[in-house]
Amino acid sequence: MFGFDAPAFKAEDIPDLSGKVILVTGGNSGLGAESVLHLAKHKPSRIFLAARSEDKANAAIEEIKGKLELSSFESIKKAADTVTKSTTRLDILLNNAGIMAKPPSLTKDGYEIQFGTNYMGHALLTRLLLPLLEKTAKEQGNKADVRIVNVSSLGHGFAPKGGLVLEECKTDLHYISTLARYGQSKLANILHAKALAKRYPSIKCVAIHPGRVDTRLMRGLDETWSWVKIPMKLLGGMVLVTPEQGALTQLFAATSKDAKTGSYYVPIAKEDEASEYARDEKLADKLWDWTEKELDAAGY
Repeated sequence: MFGFDAPAFKAEDIPDLSGKVILVTGGNSGLGAESVLHLAKHKPSRIFLAARSEDKANAAIEEIKGKLELSSFESIKKAADTVTKSTTRLDILLNNAGIMAKPPSLTKDGYEIQFGTNYMGHALLTRLLLPLLEKTAKEQGNKADVRIVNVSSLGHGFAPKGGLVLEECKTDLHYISTLARYGQSKLANILHAKALAKRYPSIKCVAIHPGRVDTRLMRGLDETWSWVKIPMKLLGGMVLVTPEQGALTQLFAATSKDAKTGSYYVPIAKEDEASEYARDEKLADKLWDWTEKELDAAGY
């Protein structure tokens, strides 16, 4: 019923990752922690675990513990510098971290909080790490298998009319619902992966929806609509799946030879068309051009 009845991909299907270097954002809990756990079992050379605070990173068992606050360009630049100074290659960038259903507010750099965190933060991190990703792909030649995975959501369907309201993204967008704001950020994640695939053919770029997963992402609903806390918990017990199940689709996208660049996958590892806005190449190009100008103007 919710896409988990046919396990097209299992954790045991992850191939040998010897020599690979991996970065997972939001790797201290939920889907990120599960992904790190399973990736680590397949002998990668190194995994960078990027968490919002040093305490959260230290609580997770991993080789490298780095601080990454996706709502701050300054923090993202420091995290990217840490990676580029610590390794000569990067094989997998798993843009996993995210927030949901937050009250109207802005990031430190002035973007609507969900769009700024879920999309702009990962867009900047990806941009800063692309030279290393491209270098890794070039050095591997015909055997290149370098990937960028954007964790999106079925919630991208909640995006406002037109899909993106880029001219208003540097406001708190209080006049549209929190789910519409969330939907816009998740739509941007899909369009970003498609735009990357178009411009960087040597890198496999994929977007995924993990499913209705029982993670702390839902805590934003408690902050925004406290009255839904109890019914959401009751409903969650019936329809939400574990992070272990939810991580499978992003693990597929990050490691399987069957994952296709520019595609969007839903549980478990099933290719999907996504929404009409998510399939709009002109909208993807518009987002790309707008983002490039924003990051250029910010000095990154």
